[in-house]
Amino acid sequence: MARILTLTLNPALDLTVRLERLQPGAVNRSQSLSSHAAGKGLNVAQVLADLGHKVTVSGFLGAANPQAFEALFDRRGFVDAFVRVPGETRSNIKLAEDDGRITDLNGPGPRVEACQQAELLERLEQIAVGHDAVVVAGSLPQGVSPEWFAALLRRLKAFGLPLALDSSGAALRAGLAVKPWLIKPNEDELAELCGVSAAALDDLQAAALRLRAEGVEHVLLSRGAAGVCWFGPDIALQAQPPRVAVVSTVGAGDSLLAATLHGLLSGWPAERCLRLATAIAAQAVTQLGFGIHDREQLTRLQAAVTVASLA
Repeated sequence: MARILTLTLNPALDLTVRLERLQPGAVNRSQSLSSHAAGKGLNVAQVLADLGHKVTVSGFLGAANPQAFEALFDRRGFVDAFVRVPGETRSNIKLAEDDGRITDLNGPGPRVEACQQAELLERLEQIAVGHDAVVVAGSLPQGVSPEWFAALLRRLKAFGLPLALDSSGAALRAGLAVKPWLIKPNEDELAELCGVSAAALDDLQAAALRLRAEGVEHVLLSRGAAGVCWFGPDIALQAQPPRVAVVSTVGAGDSLLAATLHGLLSGWPAERCLRLATAIAAQAVTQLGFGIHDREQLTRLQAAVTVASLA
């Protein structure tokens, strides 16, 4: 299997509160509460580990509360290449209602100074060699500019590694200038990026094809319950997942990205790759936490995924 480097510049402690229905301005009683060391790159890393890959994790981590993250790294066997910064890693509160609606309250996180940004670049110079691909996922922390982020991505591309990018807003716009190998926007992110309607599938497809023409090799468009569209070299496919009982949508897109990367690095045919990735994303919404926990369920879901050509 491959050695993969994931970068999470703005990780978070995810506190998920389950409740029947959120009533703003009133006292709400929760059904359960759980916490996870998270962040998009770390979520991707956990699925990659379950698929058999060796993973190095990096980014910025608050020095005041690293325990949950370090426990995750130890449990998963990740190589820890995070730069510690003063302060606490942010906390994100996710209010998960019984109908599947998720309300996010995301914290700001610590400020990352120029010296710590330089330390991360130096560390990547030391560790990137020997990896087969790199995933950069999530938002930018305080103090990190889109311009610095683009320079980071250029540095990673210079190592000759396939670069997968999953971000949004200014970070995604800056990243596109570097022409990453793969991007994974959702409908709203692609619509904002390209100035089209998120509700018009034809417009989204045309936008994805424009990005390919501009140098992005793979555009993986996640559409929630409506499925996935994948545009790549001789690839124009749409996958429809089976209906599942939704517990939380957190991590579904990260699971999709991880499994697609797994299939690509394994040299699989596109349809096989997309079928597994769609099934793993569908499984992700049936659980709290990240990773592949039920192989029998995954087999059933994979058999129920439909894949069709968009050509």
